[in-house]
Amino acid sequence: MIHGKGLKSDEVTAGMDKATSRSLLHSLGVKREELRKPFIAIVSSFNEIVPGCMPLRDLAAEVKDGIRKGGGVPFEFNTIGVCDGIAQGTEGMKYSLPSRDIIAYSVEIMLQAHSFDGAVFLLSCDKITPGMLMAMTRVNIPSIAVAVGIMADGEFKGEKITTSLMRECIGRCQAGKITEEELAEIEMRACPSLGSCSMLGTANTMNSVAEAMGLALPLSATTLAESPEKKSEARTAGERIVGLVKDNLRPLDLLSEESYRNAIKLCLGIGGSTNAVLH
Repeated sequence: MIHGKGLKSDEVTAGMDKATSRSLLHSLGVKREELRKPFIAIVSSFNEIVPGCMPLRDLAAEVKDGIRKGGGVPFEFNTIGVCDGIAQGTEGMKYSLPSRDIIAYSVEIMLQAHSFDGAVFLLSCDKITPGMLMAMTRVNIPSIAVAVGIMADGEFKGEKITTSLMRECIGRCQAGKITEEELAEIEMRACPSLGSCSMLGTANTMNSVAEAMGLALPLSATTLAESPEKKSEARTAGERIVGLVKDNLRPLDLLSEESYRNAIKLCLGIGGSTNAVLH
């Protein structure tokens, strides 16, 4: 018989009447002794169409290592994610903002339906981060977020090229200041790595806001996605969440009027995206 450990996951692991749910957990590879440990969700939006989401599978693996080291049992699940940079100017862009609320609801459903004790949120792009933060505060179980990290800058003829500068380059080409061949070369160089777009758009703004409000691992919003530091951050978040569960420290314990004021000051100070007001 598995006796309760004083955690939310007891709802699906403890007592004779939970033999069926325990059997299903065993089918996943969960060992009997692990049923006595905290169940930690890794909330991701991994997919292969969004550059800010594609690194998340590898990042989640590092988080899992940290959770196991900290004494928890990791379970990864995904939600949807839209790349505004790809969808802009198409009918598909109409689906971007609604995706935020779908993300929030879908994550809430997964966390509540499976009685997780804590969660690590992998923040990424424009509507994904706000949706995840909405779910985090709704469910209000011990949680920590870590951002995917920023895409590296590109370079062309000694000039730094970012995703935001691409639009200017299109204008330069239309004005005859650069050739179509040069524009094609810039296209190939502007996004040299995965990660959130290398500009102070909604993604990097909201990931920074999460830090300012005390919900995300410090500095993770500004670390490059493909840097060695990012893996270390992910492992640290995995270890830390187990401690937060043991301390029963929840998101709403951290949020206050001062937290929101701090986030507003940050947005103004860095010249962040005006979409922060919307979210």
